[in-house]
Amino acid sequence: MIGYLLNKIGYALLTLFGVVTVIFFLFNVLPGDPAQMMLGQNEDSNQLAIVKHKYGFDQPISTQYLYYLNDLSPISFHSNNSKDYTFLSDNKYNFVSLFSIGNTTTVLKFPYLRESFTKQGKKVSQVLSETLPNTFVLAVSAITIALFLGICLGIVSALYKDTWLDRVIQIFSTFGMSIPSFFSAILFAWFFGYILHKFIHLEMTGSLYELDDFGEAMHIKWKNLILPAFVLGIRPLAVVIQLMRNSLLEVFNQDYIRTARSKGLSEFKIIRKHAIKNAMNPVVTAISGWFASMLAGAVFVEYIFGWNGLGKEIVNALNTLDLPVIMGSVLIIAILFIIINIFVDIIYAWLDPKVKLE
Repeated sequence: MIGYLLNKIGYALLTLFGVVTVIFFLFNVLPGDPAQMMLGQNEDSNQLAIVKHKYGFDQPISTQYLYYLNDLSPISFHSNNSKDYTFLSDNKYNFVSLFSIGNTTTVLKFPYLRESFTKQGKKVSQVLSETLPNTFVLAVSAITIALFLGICLGIVSALYKDTWLDRVIQIFSTFGMSIPSFFSAILFAWFFGYILHKFIHLEMTGSLYELDDFGEAMHIKWKNLILPAFVLGIRPLAVVIQLMRNSLLEVFNQDYIRTARSKGLSEFKIIRKHAIKNAMNPVVTAISGWFASMLAGAVFVEYIFGWNGLGKEIVNALNTLDLPVIMGSVLIIAILFIIINIFVDIIYAWLDPKVKLE
């Protein structure tokens, strides 16, 4: 297990290095000057020079890349000169000094994702800490709905194979995989949030935390979670139904299932104790990818429903060319992908004893 984790961590670090390199050069070749966008109509040559120096835009792209790696690295090197970009400032870094050589200090610190261009110097880490939990709640809710309903409907579909009930479930599954999330989000918001609003009291838009009627305090509104969670869970729900049905039908043909039936065990006991666990392997593998994708792919759903999550923040950052927020969001999503994949490999080995963590 330890060897496996060390091997995975090594691959993860290489993957993250590749992701950091790609997103840095990708977003730094975009047309437009972030310094000019930050200043807007108040731009003048002196202010432009100050902003470019503050964020390192006056340096060659290769130097900016090294600055970015230095900001992200837990062990980094900083100048003691307050005029340098790498100056060791308490306002920028949370650090512990290790040692100093000449004008350079080596520190151990939390990765610095820099400051937002458009939020008055607000740190990207703070922006992400305010939006990522909302997206996480939405993704967990959606995947829970998809797993619970998908497994149940997949079992029913397998037990009643080739009946009208099986055909209805398969038609629903096919539609679920075919309909894009942005279209189903608009449809659900219009039908349940507008047409049926008087009966079910669900809103077309709304986030997890909202101001009360007096505008004095923030309160959790769980009902705002219902529509976006169902919309985000439709496609993985359809996939889970198909995988569970096909996997369960394959398991039903195994020798140990026939042996269990010959011993007189009830069908419910056979499914619960023998069939479901072995049929879950492809479901777990697929759902891990879906869960990671939800954290990244909830953009349209969050934007349409007004859910203040990471997806909506990415859209706003793209509209304003807020590069640090975009790059920080992509980096966080990549880290979550890696963590989820490692976690799923461990679960997969637990479900199937034949799988070993090599």
